[in-house]
Amino acid sequence: MKLSHRRQFLHLVAGAAALPAVSRVAKAQTYPSRPITMIVGLAAGAATDTIGRIIADRMKSSLGQRVIVENLTGAGGTIAAGRVAHAAPDGYTLGIGNNNLYVNAGAAYALQYDLLNDFEPVALLSTGPLVLVARKAMPANDLRGLIAWLKANPDKATFGTGIPATPGLLFQRETGTRFQFVPYPRGATPIIQDLVAGQIDMAITDPIISLPQVRAGTIKSYGVTTKTRSPSAPDIPTLDEAGLPGFDVSTWYGLWLPKGTPKNIIARLNAAVTDALADPMMRARLADLAQETFPRDQQTPAALAAMQRADAERWPIIKAAGIKVE
Repeated sequence: MKLSHRRQFLHLVAGAAALPAVSRVAKAQTYPSRPITMIVGLAAGAATDTIGRIIADRMKSSLGQRVIVENLTGAGGTIAAGRVAHAAPDGYTLGIGNNNLYVNAGAAYALQYDLLNDFEPVALLSTGPLVLVARKAMPANDLRGLIAWLKANPDKATFGTGIPATPGLLFQRETGTRFQFVPYPRGATPIIQDLVAGQIDMAITDPIISLPQVRAGTIKSYGVTTKTRSPSAPDIPTLDEAGLPGFDVSTWYGLWLPKGTPKNIIARLNAAVTDALADPMMRARLADLAQETFPRDQQTPAALAAMQRADAERWPIIKAAGIKVE
């Protein structure tokens, strides 16, 4: 082969070898080039679903593509999280969830993925209280009365709970009471339905679905689970105020991608989220749902990862209780 021909051949080979890299760069630069799917592990109307749809609707203006919400229910949301964990790490499958799913679920389910190591955190979204509620005909009308009734009737009351039963376990431990847990792997919506129907006695649930029933008078409330009252329900005391000092449990929400998603795609999605959460109308919509958005410097992937790990260390009570779902 002549020298000039050899050089031309080597240039062609080098050019061909560079094509995949160029293609990857081009794809990254044009991301997203098609709609993104946001996987929600609970049914429509649940808190995670409602927050996800609000965020997804606003993100499309920054991304230039729709974010389609897909509800994949069952097993306390772990089927949905598994879909995200095993999806292609290309930025087109996004998971939304809370600390119950992306931290605590491993204590109740045998997972085929690692909650702390098989996801790429994207952003912290919002946080809010839970509400201790009971069926309308529950004998006690305030928290002290409820605790006294539970102590006088050990193991008689039924407590509807998602999986794992984190707030209920803490309430049980802090009050020295005993009651029967009734698992609801599909989320809080059926819990509220059964409370209204009088099929179970009490629960600690999201205000998004419980407060409308409290205001309608179909169930009763005893207090919110955070240190301060919720601006969306200022008339409901905290459990601390109502007679259970130091009780403080909140739910926080975040977004995750499959492990190995390129950093620039994570940054692109994080920017779309922070842009959405900076919108006063968005923040007002979340506030109406008893949700407080995190400060801008806490809306980062690193902050979400730190929150996950901190919560994982906070709840040894879950594993100690041994509540499992087969």
